[in-house]
Amino acid sequence: MAIRDQGRVCLGVIVGTRGVKGELRIKSFTDDPRDIDAYGPLADETGTRNFDLKVTGTTGGVVLARLDGVEDRTAAEALKGTELYVASDMLPEPDEDEFYLSDLKGLQASTPEGEFLGTVTGAFDFGAGTIIEITGPVGRGVMVPFTRVVVPEIDMAGGKLTIQVPPGLLEPAEPDQGQDRENED
Repeated sequence: MAIRDQGRVCLGVIVGTRGVKGELRIKSFTDDPRDIDAYGPLADETGTRNFDLKVTGTTGGVVLARLDGVEDRTAAEALKGTELYVASDMLPEPDEDEFYLSDLKGLQASTPEGEFLGTVTGAFDFGAGTIIEITGPVGRGVMVPFTRVVVPEIDMAGGKLTIQVPPGLLEPAEPDQGQDRENED
């Protein structure tokens, strides 16, 4: 799932190099990882550096690619960690029930009973499934799995979503039991 950011979409991140001739290893966020070069030139996070990328293969869950102007391992290593963005208007509109993660930012989150929980302030996919961050009225944030069970209703036009709060998620943390035992001596 690509991540939309201020009119741009992050399609991937450079995670390493391969060989001595400047080939890059890229974690692609596109549905088909090899499509990372299908949407036109890519840019870095600041938008100041543009890249013409050509996919050369895949291995171990990453895309192998070459960038114009990157001819050796040293130049390739200097790009490690660079996120690769494309203008959001270069991508197709998501299908119904599909979203770019950042499209969720700013939505108001409430329980099915109408209790306001806060605003979606972030959406993340670290590889084990998408989670969203909801920041409440007092600034306390909570991370919630972005699944149909936990988030059964999304109203993009209305700017809101419903959270079926998992048991214990909003309960205050209990004091550390280990400290009490230490003090009993």
